[in-house]
Amino acid sequence: MCDKVEVNLTGVRQSQGVWLVKVPKYLSQQWDKATEKGDVGKITIRKKQGKTEVSFSLKEELAAVGAVGEKDAGSLQVPKEYPFTMHTVGGQTLGVFSQSEADGISLEGMVVHRAECRPVVSDNYMKIKRLQIESVKPQRFSQQLDKAVTTTFKPVANHDFNVEYKKKKKSEGKMVRAERQVVLDMLFAAFEKHQYYSFKELVDITKQPVTYLKEIVREIGTCNRKGAHKSTWELKPEYRLHHSGEEEEEKQNT
Repeated sequence: MCDKVEVNLTGVRQSQGVWLVKVPKYLSQQWDKATEKGDVGKITIRKKQGKTEVSFSLKEELAAVGAVGEKDAGSLQVPKEYPFTMHTVGGQTLGVFSQSEADGISLEGMVVHRAECRPVVSDNYMKIKRLQIESVKPQRFSQQLDKAVTTTFKPVANHDFNVEYKKKKKSEGKMVRAERQVVLDMLFAAFEKHQYYSFKELVDITKQPVTYLKEIVREIGTCNRKGAHKSTWELKPEYRLHHSGEEEEEKQNT
């Protein structure tokens, strides 16, 4: 369980509402550089053509301090003028809290306006942004090489197994399907000479695509799953003509 924390709410009764303003990071850094805690600038609210305009002016001495780093101090000036872009709260309930060792957590007030504090774009401002981008340049970056790197691992353009696979596919691609009856005649002629063939041998004999040949062989033959002729094909009994000699020879050998 979390420890209970008391929140000082006296600021809610005393405050008439607070503004929630988004400011550039470098501007808040300039405020931290103020030698004395006090005013860092001036806010101006005026009416123009029936519209309320709000702007912030940074103190002259803070504008003269470099915004990107101490090495740039004096070379560039931070923008002084910052017009506000006003936004509605949008039905949200927002509060501003502060924390100190003496008072703990205090609610300073409820947000009644939201705004963005943006600088007037100028050449000086664009130089500052360019320096900021360069200061946070990532250490890793892509770079185009003029020549091949030979001091590190060089990837293989094509592995041996890929070459073999492509060679096999290329050779199979040259196989043209023959008429079904022509393939059957070649198979029956082969099985008249021998009873058993591996499928690879049948491919070599018929020169037919693997898928096409396997479809035909399954119709007329069976594959031996065990025994002395495991993984070989032979004709189904109804298609066999004569192989008694080979069978008798096997029995004698066993």
